[in-house]
Amino acid sequence: MSRHIEILDSTLRDGAQGEGISFSVSDKLNILKCLDKFGVDFIEAGNPGSNPKDMDFFRQAKQLKLQNAKLCAFGSTCRRGCEPEDDANIKALLEAETEAVSIFGKAWDLHVHEILKISLEENLGIVKKSIEYLKTKGKYVIFDAEHFFDGYKADKNYALQVLRTAHESGADTLTLCDTNGGTLPNEIYLITKEVKAALPDAKLAIHCHNDTGCAVANSIVAVEAGASQVQGTFIGIGERCGNADLSAVIPNLKLKGGYDCGGDLESLFTVSRQVAEIANTQIENNRPYVGNSAFAHKGGMHIDGVLKNSRSFEHIDPALVGNKRKFLLSEISGRSTLLKKAAAIAPELKKDSPEAAMILEKLKELEHYGYHFEAADASFELLVKRILGKFKQHFKLVLYRTMGEFPVPEGGMPATATIKVVVDGKEEIAAAMGNGPVNALDIALRKALLVFYPSIAEMELKDYKVRVLEENSSTAARVRVLIESSDGKQNWTTVGVSNDIIEASLIALVDSIEYKLSNE
Repeated sequence: MSRHIEILDSTLRDGAQGEGISFSVSDKLNILKCLDKFGVDFIEAGNPGSNPKDMDFFRQAKQLKLQNAKLCAFGSTCRRGCEPEDDANIKALLEAETEAVSIFGKAWDLHVHEILKISLEENLGIVKKSIEYLKTKGKYVIFDAEHFFDGYKADKNYALQVLRTAHESGADTLTLCDTNGGTLPNEIYLITKEVKAALPDAKLAIHCHNDTGCAVANSIVAVEAGASQVQGTFIGIGERCGNADLSAVIPNLKLKGGYDCGGDLESLFTVSRQVAEIANTQIENNRPYVGNSAFAHKGGMHIDGVLKNSRSFEHIDPALVGNKRKFLLSEISGRSTLLKKAAAIAPELKKDSPEAAMILEKLKELEHYGYHFEAADASFELLVKRILGKFKQHFKLVLYRTMGEFPVPEGGMPATATIKVVVDGKEEIAAAMGNGPVNALDIALRKALLVFYPSIAEMELKDYKVRVLEENSSTAARVRVLIESSDGKQNWTTVGVSNDIIEASLIALVDSIEYKLSNE
């Protein structure tokens, strides 16, 4: 049987220490439910002794019936000169009423001498009595040996003595922490292997930070060396450069290493986005397994190979982690790519047809001008329909005019826009104020078209990106605008290119509305 590896998720504790991350109690409860459903073994959810918000979270979390995970509160060993039963932090851990607790203690003699300013023996005593007390309270105790790898390299015997003391005091799991994130995989492997040999009966965990970009690799090699629990955060959020990314660690363990561990892989893509949405952060497109580009193919030969046998350019089936294969349209794409992408729009399109050649030629011409259809599927669909004569124009933009004010008037709205459209021979003129000319045009265009198409009220602009395409042309440079829109049921992206940023924006806006109307 494959060895079981436990997963401890620290998104709600260590992940919350990342720059720009701020969870409300409601956020934490939602992520807790999400991770429990996904199937991790432990959820380290906060430090109840550090702030009232975390204690409030633990009070509310008691009402939840977790299906898979053990909830874990985090804190430190007791303070110098204080017995555990009198220590405020230990009391807070107990008040959280979690089945498991994680407590950290010093394993690096530098920290003992220079941070705690106590003797090495006194530090061992603190570790011992803290764990023994928590065990008398029936807690599952995870002991985090803080800065373990740095401590081991500085004084191997003392770092091991800290672990041995924790183990003999009743700790259920001993965590080897690469707190500074500066240890490389070969060191992690050798040291973990030596610790396992020295403490064969102890259950070891690995906790890696990503300061050298090796946190995932370090976690994997630690498992190979004998660790049976991996700690990390979903999508790798955390202090400085982040923590080991569990959205990469878990599939690597299960699909590559053949280990048995928690986590419903088919929901990995969805769960990563749920966590990112609540954390108000972005998942990079090129992130392994869960990035939007993780299985995106652009080169013509690569796409041809994938169409013939997906294993030729994909290390796994994307469906295993809930992701999807993407074929990207660009000037280096071949006809096979074009047909695959256009199949949903025009299933009758043949590879050698004049229409296919026309679409490919127009695509290359527009991309040479600056258009970018990889991220603008809606504009690509409209392009194909226009060339094939399948496009029905729902309105005609006759004119637009914008005007800005400086200084900005009190209360904002420094721009105004006027739009004139024609629908079935009927004219409609609308004006609006906005936070800039593009916003004003967007409001005015929707206002004019609502008279004819009430469903436009469902639409909202989700994202707006501008990129300068000719850096040497200064303010006269051509720009590309990408607009992401939504109607609550689906999202779509359109693109516009021009030397005038307002015109480029309007092209993308018009396409966005046309796409919405053409799919009703």
